Amino acid sequence: MPTLSISNLSIAFRGHNGIKQVVSDMSFQMKSSEITALVGESGSGKTLTGLSMMQLLPASALVSESASILYDGEDLLSKTPQQMQVIRGGRIAMVFQEALAAFNPILTIGAQMAEVLALHKFLTGREAKKQGVALLREVGLKDVERVWSAFPHQLSGGMRQRAMVAMALAGDPEFLIADEPTSAIDVSLQKQMMILFKRLVKERGLGILMITHDLPLVQSYADHVLVMMRGKLVEEGRSELFFASPKTAYAKTLLAASMPKRKTKSALEKKLLLRADKLAVHFPLKQGLLGKNRGVVRAVDFVDFQVWRGETLALVGESGSGKSTLARSLMLMQSCTHGSIEFAQKHIAQLSRKERRQYCRQVQMIFQDPYQSLNPRQTVRGILSEPLDVHGYRLASEKKESYFLALLTKVGLLPEHLDRFPHEFSGGQRQRIAIARALVLKPRLLICDEPTSALDVTVRHQILSLLHELQQEQGLTLIIITHDFAVVRSIADRVLVMQNGRIEEAGAVEDVMQSPQSAYTQALIAAIPKALVSQE
Repeated sequence: MPTLSISNLSIAFRGHNGIKQVVSDMSFQMKSSEITALVGESGSGKTLTGLSMMQLLPASALVSESASILYDGEDLLSKTPQQMQVIRGGRIAMVFQEALAAFNPILTIGAQMAEVLALHKFLTGREAKKQGVALLREVGLKDVERVWSAFPHQLSGGMRQRAMVAMALAGDPEFLIADEPTSAIDVSLQKQMMILFKRLVKERGLGILMITHDLPLVQSYADHVLVMMRGKLVEEGRSELFFASPKTAYAKTLLAASMPKRKTKSALEKKLLLRADKLAVHFPLKQGLLGKNRGVVRAVDFVDFQVWRGETLALVGESGSGKSTLARSLMLMQSCTHGSIEFAQKHIAQLSRKERRQYCRQVQMIFQDPYQSLNPRQTVRGILSEPLDVHGYRLASEKKESYFLALLTKVGLLPEHLDRFPHEFSGGQRQRIAIARALVLKPRLLICDEPTSALDVTVRHQILSLLHELQQEQGLTLIIITHDFAVVRSIADRVLVMQNGRIEEAGAVEDVMQSPQSAYTQALIAAIPKALVSQE
């Protein structure tokens, strides 16, 4: 059985302020026919460790001379680029975190898979397509002919992730490195992806290194666990032993953050803030040069719901169920095909232009990816100033400065952060900036679209605690769109379950999670990792 062994791996980068060590003396061994999970907070060096095994580190990276990465007895660090080209993809493959960024956007999925098959299996033409289509089918994709001919942007996130796994398998590797393969997909797709990995381990004897921050998923599916902290391996062991009795304080902190307890809230005043009545958002399907209608996509299909003042309403469902479209319609970023929205006893459609601007001030949104939603050319000061300028708030320089500093303190940032740009912050800090921007206008309703999906467990815990504290202090009403049931269980009062644009089930969190009524909700709950369910 082949093994993949790392010894004394240290990685550093040379910068303006000297050499910065990011990975220190990493040593561990991977076996075939096992899933090894590499866990830790963002910035702990997990991805760099994975990239070093593929010899894909940036040119500026400095690897220690004493390091060795032995694959089947051969040191990969001594291989030439030409030799690594044969090993990379052919014997060790990698599934990258963001499939859309990893695929070539101007080539079809089939063209990219054919390239791998030609390089490692010497297959071309019909034989390459036959093998590629079989791989797409093996990873659970349907309509494989369409997927083969599609460009990456034409597939959903879950389909892209599966297609990337298929391409990684095309060279018939013995080891697979999967970097956050489930971080931005819903619980149903997470379960499907992990069942696929377990099947590949069993049928192909594949060894998988899964880089992740999802500890409940690790507990359910991994055989071995490695814990990294600030570039160092601080704990390792068999999965069942690690979760039964973690040895280090850091591992215990990670576990506690991954199983958040329900936050206590003050009693709610039963007062209606927002009501949606028969709300629908339909998109026409057009085909041909003349753009003839060929039907409609019912993204949101005649939904009714209410939001009470001071509550937290969770909106859950699989990718494509209409959650984000519904949120955009509430933000007036998406026009509605049918129905009405009532806010503070006023119908939005009947508001004057001035009143609509006031509504937009009172309803703010935190977007899923703060790196894309924050202007990269603006400092934090500019990002916070822009909403005030747009809505006509004129504050003296001294008052604006003190207001911004107080706001940064409230969201856990420092005064010196005010004049920095978004790229100078971590993911968790950028999310805090996004929250500060949403709060600068003192809204009554805050819509959060997957606010913690790409954050590690400790940062997720911090963001949820921050939102809870702000809600208690300011009486905020929250709508949280999420696929993470740990978030739902921790902070939400009620939950709406969406499927195919419709509300499938609604009720108190405890009622829906403990005794779901619809078959769809039951399937979603069944897909939750057992570790989370056992916390109920």
